[in-house]
Amino acid sequence: MRHLRLLLTLALLLGPALASAQPQPSPDEFVPISEIPPEERIPAINLVAAAYGFVWVAVLGYVWSLGTRIKKAEDEIARLERKGS
Repeated sequence: MRHLRLLLTLALLLGPALASAQPQPSPDEFVPISEIPPEERIPAINLVAAAYGFVWVAVLGYVWSLGTRIKKAEDEIARLERKGS
């Protein structure tokens, strides 16, 4: 509880100072995409494709893991049924 109070006190004391220390973007700083040099552009399609690829690999890995564990459980149940009969 003591640590929580200390953390809250620090957040209340340092919060406004940290918030004002961050530069605030002004409306004059907008730069259209056509004016940004090509070497500074981020290819969004590559990032989206990588994210989708990662998610699909994670889902397939999880499904494979579930299948493996279910197969082991079924084998164990079958072994116990043979042993009990």
